[in-house]
Amino acid sequence: MTELFDTEPTAGPEPVSEPEPAAGPTHTPAPAPDLAPARDVIQRLRERLRFAVLGRDEVVDLVLVALLADGHVLLEDYPGSGKTTLAKALGAAITDGAEDPLPVFRRIQFTPDLLPSDITGVSVFEPETGRFVFRPGPIFAHVVLGDEINRTSPKVQSAMLEAMAEKQVTVDNVSHPLDDLFFVIATQNPRDVAGTYPLPVPQLDRFLLKIRMDYIDRESEIAVLDTRLARQAGPDGSSVPKVERRDLVAARRLVEEGVHVSPLIHSCLVDLARALRSSPKVVQGISTRSLVLLIPALKVSALMRGRDYVSADDISWLAPHVFGHRMELGPGAGSPAQIIRECLKGPVEALSRSTLKREA
Repeated sequence: MTELFDTEPTAGPEPVSEPEPAAGPTHTPAPAPDLAPARDVIQRLRERLRFAVLGRDEVVDLVLVALLADGHVLLEDYPGSGKTTLAKALGAAITDGAEDPLPVFRRIQFTPDLLPSDITGVSVFEPETGRFVFRPGPIFAHVVLGDEINRTSPKVQSAMLEAMAEKQVTVDNVSHPLDDLFFVIATQNPRDVAGTYPLPVPQLDRFLLKIRMDYIDRESEIAVLDTRLARQAGPDGSSVPKVERRDLVAARRLVEEGVHVSPLIHSCLVDLARALRSSPKVVQGISTRSLVLLIPALKVSALMRGRDYVSADDISWLAPHVFGHRMELGPGAGSPAQIIRECLKGPVEALSRSTLKREA
């Protein structure tokens, strides 16, 4: 069989060299959007609200977080704590440049005899045209104050919360969209439970933040009395210009696109959720949806603190306000905020050893 290898092998075809690939444009990541317009919107709203409501700086910042994150706020307060002033000041800080503008601010006083149509609107028959025409209710506004929401029936609460969740109301099987800027500040008095309909956990979940308003400090209370006449002119007494609705909606998009969230932040939030669910003090933990809702709020918090990336400080600040009302605790468990802070220690320590900034 060796004779098969005695002959010289024939030369094969010359190898063809691969052509050099044509030089094409290299892929570069898209630059982050300029966040200066969003910062300007936040700063103007903050200054106007702090001018109108003294001693509530953190409450003002939390309300702005919910507004820019496209959420809603539930305030637990007592009469005379400044909730109406805060909501009116926010409404007065926004201007609508549309040809047929919506009311900027509306207040709904919830009572046991209130009907869903009292807030959503009603179809009215017009004899001239022989048609039913929809007359919008007070919920059709940019900023809506729902005063004492736990004093009305569950049917009315459901109508209100449907609008908050889906930005629309349904009347006579016809859906009517609300404005993109639709923002609700609802209040309830936790100290007075007589004749109330407490919101169940699924309905509480519609609120991004739940904020407890305590008494202001002594110096702020004196300042309220000293500046009473100056502030009676209303929030327009501030020299800071108003914010246009379109600029506010655009700021929401800028924050969503321009503030970076590291995957490590996601891991931290999931670890926190698992720690809360496994805690013996917690009967019902937080949902995955609550983690999703927290992300835009963290982005706004980062921008308010001068960063274009989310850090552990943002989680530590917002987690008690976002998760506290979504948890069900066992008897004698203590404060939801304290439990959340305890479960945060491990995940936050892991973040402290990592880089959370946007990669170049």
